[in-house]
Amino acid sequence: MFVKICGITNREDALAAIDAGALALGFNFYDRSPRAVTAAQIEAFVNDIPKNIWKVGIFVNEVPAKIEAIGAQIGLDVAQLHGEETAADHPRNLRVWKAFRIVDGNAPKPYAAEAILLDGPSSGKTFDWSVAAGFPGKVIVAGGLDETNVREAVERANPWGVDVSSRIENSPGKKDHVRMKKFIKAALGS
Repeated sequence: MFVKICGITNREDALAAIDAGALALGFNFYDRSPRAVTAAQIEAFVNDIPKNIWKVGIFVNEVPAKIEAIGAQIGLDVAQLHGEETAADHPRNLRVWKAFRIVDGNAPKPYAAEAILLDGPSSGKTFDWSVAAGFPGKVIVAGGLDETNVREAVERANPWGVDVSSRIENSPGKKDHVRMKKFIKAALGS
């Protein structure tokens, strides 16, 4: 199992996440997000990220050509799609993780992607993790996770990975390094 720290906006948070044991970093390219970044901002420190750390770009209803261009510019490994995309909208040359919000405990239909990210019904809210336990394929659990509940989520859902953003921040886009370290430690059971 791996940990992804999402909503990375700066070098210090990226390096602290890696140092604490994160395998993936999420960069939000959705301009309406309070954690939105541009490729130019990431380019300033992307070379400081070791090659074995997955760089994940978060996109919402973005055209594949733009995702591909950003991916090439900063060396993304994964495109995490949060909109109404279909398989025809997948970018080329990038792995794809498709995100779905779990509302009223309803699981999405299986989808052709490397992994499915199951998120809470709204930002910072959890969902019934047993939905993830029964979902086929690689599942990443997100939504409302923090250092106090991630271990329970892992035990109940048995996910491929977990994802955290807002619940370990001092302010949008600024991570609390102590809470981030506690989250990763709890998630990995160490």
